[in-house]
Amino acid sequence: MGRRADISRKTLETDITLTLDIDGSGKSDVDTGVGFLDHMLILFAKHGLFDLGIKIKGDLNVDAHHTVEDAGIVLGQAIKDALDKKKSIKRYGSSYVPMDEALAFVVLDLGGRPYLVFDVNFTSDKVGEMDTELVEEFFRAVAFNAGMNIHIKVLYGSNNHHMAEAVFKAFARALDQATMLDDRIKDVMSTKGII
Repeated sequence: MGRRADISRKTLETDITLTLDIDGSGKSDVDTGVGFLDHMLILFAKHGLFDLGIKIKGDLNVDAHHTVEDAGIVLGQAIKDALDKKKSIKRYGSSYVPMDEALAFVVLDLGGRPYLVFDVNFTSDKVGEMDTELVEEFFRAVAFNAGMNIHIKVLYGSNNHHMAEAVFKAFARALDQATMLDDRIKDVMSTKGII
């Protein structure tokens, strides 16, 4: 069957279809209507070696908020669905990623307890046409819909594009690590017996 998920979500604000294959090769087909978000999701797929397809029709006449947040919601749902019972996964992942002058660090736990720590000090309101504050909204939506604990920190950086890009790449690499199968883990990585 494979570790994949297909999600559709339609509201009065957005209409989204998403496919995710955890065991992919980094292929993507992304069209959210928000150029910078497209760029970040393509990076996510490539650097996490996930196959990702996402199409969004959103109320961009208002702004990008609903589109970006709802993209995070469906990605989180897809991660949760694709991993099902989380049997034999490593559960934890971490990654440092540099992008020129910026350095980002992401640590995550797929243990079912949603939480987000977001320690990024953007210095501009926008990157492209996307508000930089929406990066945090995206990751909060992922965390709470996947049941994932995510800690994100940009240790330093001055270019806001580089800072955001380093975060998305580090998240992808940490998630790839956490979703890896380990045949030494016979059930789940928890003393409770479930995660």
